[in-house]
Amino acid sequence: MAHGVYRIGIVGASSLAGKELTDVLSESQLGASDFVLLDDEALIGKITAAGDEIAVIQQLDASSFERMDFAFFTNSADMAAANWQSARKAGASIVDLTYALEGQKDVLVLSPWVEEALAGKGTPGRTMPDLGTPAVVTAHPAAVILALLAARLKSVGLIHLAATVMEPASEYGRPAMDELHQQTVNLLSFQTLPKEQYDAQVSFNLLPALGEAAKIKLAATQQRIVEQYEVMAAGRLPELTVQVVHAPVFHGYVASVLIELEYPAMVTQVEAALAGAHVDVVTIKSDPPSNLSAAGQENILVQVTKATADEGAARRFWVWLAADNLKLHMLNAVACAQELRRLRPQSKVQ
Repeated sequence: MAHGVYRIGIVGASSLAGKELTDVLSESQLGASDFVLLDDEALIGKITAAGDEIAVIQQLDASSFERMDFAFFTNSADMAAANWQSARKAGASIVDLTYALEGQKDVLVLSPWVEEALAGKGTPGRTMPDLGTPAVVTAHPAAVILALLAARLKSVGLIHLAATVMEPASEYGRPAMDELHQQTVNLLSFQTLPKEQYDAQVSFNLLPALGEAAKIKLAATQQRIVEQYEVMAAGRLPELTVQVVHAPVFHGYVASVLIELEYPAMVTQVEAALAGAHVDVVTIKSDPPSNLSAAGQENILVQVTKATADEGAARRFWVWLAADNLKLHMLNAVACAQELRRLRPQSKVQ
């Protein structure tokens, strides 16, 4: 690959998240960079694409981060935990998409989109990355969605929001998707269901909790969304109530959000408050957003209806939304990298 502005390592490059990140990066302002695709030993030598270029998966070890400007950790929390210090010692700016670095000293959970939305409402900002920041964790996509909506709705007097978030299999990677697929095939052929990931039947089923032996922990995801929302809010947004439900779909978030305002407003006022960067408002005259209509879209699709049948203004509204979970997470990761980029006077690529 021709030399670019930066040298960027993508750890877990063969995963769903890694492939999506490579595509999003190649279309961003960092797209002219050199991409180094890294993964575990079993995938070394695998040929894949990095933007318009052919690339080969390379072995991940301590020397992989030499001359690296940015290191993105995708897919595996264990891989991130084992290797991020090597990337840090090499001087790379670290973006963690696995949440492995949550709680590490001086590591920030970040969504620049939310900060921009709050700054636009005249709200003082929270701590942003500086030269003492060892890494940033990209905020969970559901937390970003809900915090962004809450920030926008401050202008119409939001006092509370409660959300039911329906999560797709792809949020937990290829093994979860494969098991959902195999469960569907086996159900239709009256065979025993594989349950290694979920320890429950998730095909044709909606569940707020999975089996005790499940590798996927919805309660932990729910707690992460609330905690990261609170971190991003930093006391500037109303309290969030959320429930996570596993949906039998491969891709895309959908969520039903009940919002309550301090004073009555019209649907058009709520729509106008929500509209802006990263959000597309779908009017009631159009089909409602869905995980299918959101697939491949960079923006969050939202539709607003009153929570009661009363005419005129109201204080409670339903916001039905959909978003491409992988693309949203990767776009936020690139936005985080752009924040770190401000701290890098020049690249190491010569």
